[in-house]
Amino acid sequence: MSEGLHAIAFQGMDGANSHMACRAVRPDMTPLACTSFEDAFAAVTEGAASLAMIPIDNSVAGRVADIHHLLPDSGLHIIGEHFQRVEHTLLAIKGAAEDRLTHVHSHVHALNQCRNMIRELGVEPVVHADTAGAAHDIAAAGDPTQGAIASELAAGIYGLEILRENVEDAEHNTTRFLIMSPDKMIASPDEEAVVTSFVFNVRNVPAALYKALGGFATNNVNMTKLESYMIGGGFSATRFYAEVDGHPDDRGLKFALEELEFFSHEVKILGVFPASPARKELNGD
Repeated sequence: MSEGLHAIAFQGMDGANSHMACRAVRPDMTPLACTSFEDAFAAVTEGAASLAMIPIDNSVAGRVADIHHLLPDSGLHIIGEHFQRVEHTLLAIKGAAEDRLTHVHSHVHALNQCRNMIRELGVEPVVHADTAGAAHDIAAAGDPTQGAIASELAAGIYGLEILRENVEDAEHNTTRFLIMSPDKMIASPDEEAVVTSFVFNVRNVPAALYKALGGFATNNVNMTKLESYMIGGGFSATRFYAEVDGHPDDRGLKFALEELEFFSHEVKILGVFPASPARKELNGD
């Protein structure tokens, strides 16, 4: 069996939150660190990995930049989702102390998610490409005045000391990941809860979006996500990423998608997958 069949690709360095998500969802697979999201997608399409774990949005920071642009042309299919609770820790080299820190390093989102602690310590934030990379860099530097905001996993990997746990401002800080595969795996209509994900372009005419989405309302389909982004570098062409509750074989969603195709173009289903049980928990259902 190919080594790639045992790997799940993620963007970032070992110890990143995406690495932790891979371990949580597929502990039987080897996490494969990739420099960029494009590299993670390529690892799957080229056979170096069989799945990819891709973050799409965060409950504090919002959507992950560039993902919506990359998903439609990745050649991969969404086969599942995972909600990863983000638990930031303050790390430093062994023997360091909080009151000696002058700088704290991390990804820009992590720094923004830990403003209260940064203000309390009076340290200067330093932006890095990812949290695990920040941990790696301060370990290599060996300077006791430099701290990092990263995961407990990163502390173990890079031999750092945890000075403080759960330093994030918001207790609900959670990242949602999409599990991507080169093979289309359609969830059964008999699943208790199914999510259908798709992208579409609207025609550049008045009320185009209103008309395109009208079928979801009249057919009683719950749309849980709708985000727009520009394509082709222009200001007139807009693509939308959407997620709805239900299976395309369901009567209501089937009619809604047919109506969508009438009022828009380039409708592309990216995945039909089981909804994570965490959806209900996070919504308080």
